[in-house]
Amino acid sequence: MVRKSSARKKKAGNEEPGKIFVIDTSVILYDSNAINNFDEHSIVIPIQVLEEVDNFKKGNETKNFEAREFIRFVDQVAQNQLINDWVPLNGAGKGKFKVALTHDVKGVDAVRVLGDKKYDNQILNCALSTQEANPDKKVILVSKDICLRLKAKALNIQAEDYETGKVKDVSKLYKGHQSIDRISETLLDSLFNKGFGDPELLPKKVKPVANEYFVLRNAKKSVLARYDALEQMLVRVKPEPAFGIKALNAEQSFALDALANPSIKLITIQGKAGTGKTLLALASAIEQRRDYRQIFVSRPVIPLSNKDIGYLPGDIKSKLDPYMQSIWDNLNYIKSQFRNTDKNVQRIKEMVDNEKIAISPLAYIRGRSLVKIFFIVDEAQNLTPHEVKTIISRAGDDTKIVFAGDIHQIDTPYLDSESNGLSYLIDKVKGSPLFAHIALEKGERSDLANLANEHL
Repeated sequence: MVRKSSARKKKAGNEEPGKIFVIDTSVILYDSNAINNFDEHSIVIPIQVLEEVDNFKKGNETKNFEAREFIRFVDQVAQNQLINDWVPLNGAGKGKFKVALTHDVKGVDAVRVLGDKKYDNQILNCALSTQEANPDKKVILVSKDICLRLKAKALNIQAEDYETGKVKDVSKLYKGHQSIDRISETLLDSLFNKGFGDPELLPKKVKPVANEYFVLRNAKKSVLARYDALEQMLVRVKPEPAFGIKALNAEQSFALDALANPSIKLITIQGKAGTGKTLLALASAIEQRRDYRQIFVSRPVIPLSNKDIGYLPGDIKSKLDPYMQSIWDNLNYIKSQFRNTDKNVQRIKEMVDNEKIAISPLAYIRGRSLVKIFFIVDEAQNLTPHEVKTIISRAGDDTKIVFAGDIHQIDTPYLDSESNGLSYLIDKVKGSPLFAHIALEKGERSDLANLANEHL
């Protein structure tokens, strides 16, 4: 696995021979800073990778931004040096890199074996020729493209995924809540009567983190609670509706509590289809409309068949509406909780007309100031860790950001349940008093939807 600290953990006198990493385009489009994450090892960039990166430099999507950043970085490091030979990377403990122009191989030829001169096969030949030229080194192809890694291994090339930013085991990913039985009557009574309780009365094995939620119960009663790390107390969670939307289970109660808490600025909600992720976030945002200057609801646009939205007919609104439709569906569902003559229906319409509620793809949010904004990012599992960091880093004063998604439903070719930005965020930020996470596990859309999720 390719990790930042892998080389530094080696003991002196027992070091492996130097490694050479051959980098695929998919790695650069995932993380433009990737070549700085291989410690003292050498990096080879096939010339075909530069050509592919050049093809991605135009556009508003994050992959276009990554392409431009990488090109600028290489130009800055190279300065007046030629890059067809080894160029040292800046910084202590860093290696060197070069761009490989020719990939002549004496043994197995990937282009000949696979019968195609496409760039992927030429990148494989780059790894093969690097192996032949450096028999004393371990040569590793690094790619986010699973099929390319498989072809590499078939050609006797060691291949690895780019692991920086990956979560080791998503089955152990923080859920944000837990249920505990056999709770003392003293703690339950305190939470019921006073609204708070001493966390020392929890079982010793339980070590709560900031804003973790609990279902606490014994044979007689149960109560919902959240751990307040600043006060070092358990506080009772009382289910409160948000603009007509009521919690249908304990998990949804936790989500609404976190969404309504002004001290929690960053929230992640993870769950399969029909658990209410986007609906709860949108309803809570509208409920708190007076506290925020604007409500942004956004999602990454993943075009079908990997074609750009420019292929679709109509103006920009017509092109984007199909991708935003699920958000409009949630907004219409909230409106349906009231009669047509109810003032809340007209209020939502006015908010949309006046752009108090702004629904837009993420590509069109770039560059906007996020000050006093309730920002909902739907389908966040299709973001890279860098994209998530970029969004959060734009948050100004009094802004709340909600990332919602299903880490097991990835629509982006080079992401998976371990490497997507939502998993990364949950894993890295848990324990912060500004952060809360809720994993929604029970589907509430319909019995038919639950049947599909459970058995198909």
